[in-house]
Amino acid sequence: MSEPRWLTADEQRAWRAYLESTRVLFDALDRQLQQEAGIPHTYYEILVHLSEAPERALRMSKLADYTQSSRSRLSHAVDRLVERGWIERVDCPTDKRGQLARMTDEGFAAIAAAAPGHVAAVRRYMIDRLTPEQLSALERIGHAIVEASPPPSPCDGLSGLPSGCDGERRD
Repeated sequence: MSEPRWLTADEQRAWRAYLESTRVLFDALDRQLQQEAGIPHTYYEILVHLSEAPERALRMSKLADYTQSSRSRLSHAVDRLVERGWIERVDCPTDKRGQLARMTDEGFAAIAAAAPGHVAAVRRYMIDRLTPEQLSALERIGHAIVEASPPPSPCDGLSGLPSGCDGERRD
C-alpha cells in the first residue's frame, strides 16, 4: 500500500475552513427556517424542487436524487409535508409502479411565505459577505467538487433499490 498524500498546511487550512463554513452556514439557514417558517432546511429544499418542476410534481426517485436523500428518508419527509397539506402523493401516470410528489397550492403558499426570510439569510450569511470575484470563484469551486464526486450508485443503499438491484422497483 502506498503512503497517503497528506494535506499540506495550506491545504489543511483550506479544507477545515470549508468544513467549518458549510456547517455554520447550513446550521444558520436551518435555524432561520425553523424559527420563521417552522420547517427544517431539508423540507424547504424539497419544496423548492417541487415548486420549480413542471406542474409542481416530480417522481419520488428523482426528488430523492435532487435532494441527495435516501428514498426512505425522503419518504419520511414527504409524509410530514403531506400531513401539513403541502404535498400530495399521486400515482405516476406513465408507470404505475412509481409515485409522484406534487406540491399543493397550500405548499406553494408556504414556500412563498418562507422564501423572503430564507433569501435574506442566504444574503446575510454568504452572498453579501463575498465580492463578485469570490462568488464567481465559489461557483467554479462548487462545480469542480461536484464533477469530481462520484454519483451515488442506485444499489448502494443510499438511494433505495431501483429495478436492477433486487428486481423490485421502489419509488
